[in-house]
Amino acid sequence: MQKQEEKLHATNHYLYYPDEENIPTYLAYGFRPIFLLLAPYLILSMILWGLVWSGVINIPFMNDVLTWHIYEMLFGILTAGVMAFLTTGLPELFPGMVPFVGKRLKYIMLLWIAGRVSFWFIDITGVYLTAILNLAMLGWLIWFAKDVVLDKLQRHASIGYILVVIFALESWFFASKAGFATTDGMSILKLSLGAIVVLILLAMRRVNMEAVNELMEDKGIDDIYISRPPLTNLAIFSVILFTVVEFLYPNNSALGWIALGTASAILAITSDYNLKDEFILNQPYVLYLFCIFVMFALGYGLIGWSILFSDSIGISSFRHFITSGGLGIAYLMVMVTIGWIHTGRHLTSNIYTHLMVIFMITATFMRGLIPFYEEFASQLYLWSAIIWTISFMLYIKVFFRFLLSPRADGIKG
Repeated sequence: MQKQEEKLHATNHYLYYPDEENIPTYLAYGFRPIFLLLAPYLILSMILWGLVWSGVINIPFMNDVLTWHIYEMLFGILTAGVMAFLTTGLPELFPGMVPFVGKRLKYIMLLWIAGRVSFWFIDITGVYLTAILNLAMLGWLIWFAKDVVLDKLQRHASIGYILVVIFALESWFFASKAGFATTDGMSILKLSLGAIVVLILLAMRRVNMEAVNELMEDKGIDDIYISRPPLTNLAIFSVILFTVVEFLYPNNSALGWIALGTASAILAITSDYNLKDEFILNQPYVLYLFCIFVMFALGYGLIGWSILFSDSIGISSFRHFITSGGLGIAYLMVMVTIGWIHTGRHLTSNIYTHLMVIFMITATFMRGLIPFYEEFASQLYLWSAIIWTISFMLYIKVFFRFLLSPRADGIKG
């Protein structure tokens, strides 16, 4: 009887699985095609960017290569990560919601692919097509998440609201590039980064609650992990404050102190891992998740230090602790956690998961600390990109066989 109850609890959100026939495994649930495409795309895009920056291939990107590079690493990757998170998580959070699978899933993945192709050929196809395809993708994600916003209890509405803000920022960016807005595109991207960090902090509360408690249950640890809203809310407020002040008063020295405060507020979230009765900071997945907040804190902390004590030198490099480090590990952990749990397996750590995180942290330090080693800048640019992609090569090696085969527990999805 107990096993039956456990099975029913485990399959509660699969009770409304569509009746569509002959669904291939790679379209059996939202995360599967996304991760199958995202990992190779990250590797391929890094190779392409390396060829662009080195001059081997010439893609003008409307004569603004740096801005478009940042755009794609923020928005192009974001839409895939958010889609995996929402299409996998919402049927769990809202039982009765029909999972997005099969033909419908295939069409939306084709839209994401079209957005990426239009981006790389933007000098041929034009900014309007790229804008339409990419805004349509993010707009669909907001529509898919409408139940979150309309939920009477407003349990996860903040995720829906921040997606609307990100959509507005992306629209503003394309308006700038199309000549309909006078705001500099780079300034809009800095605002967008702040909004994306807020989204990640909101998502991490939910990922932490699932992953850490799943881990403790598997390990027989008799305690409960709770991600406390006040700590996350303080960090979110600090990120928003820094982002707005940087946009309005980029040369004000007060921005440095705000950056240091933001770093402290983000780092404070890690105190949630100090449980009352059990010590869990020796558990690999707890350390992986811990590193996300550390990378964010390092990025804001070094930016604050640079503004206050180093004439703002190296800020663009220090920002990579937030992007390559914090966002990179966050996306990787979503891919890894879902890759285990939602293919019917226990959350497992091994040498490969260790190396994925280690390589990503190593690459981030190599890229982020270039201002201190300018004489080795060319080598650090190249090797940091190579080492960063190794994490996703390892992901392909470990998880693709899971993503291409039915769930290990026999459940649909």
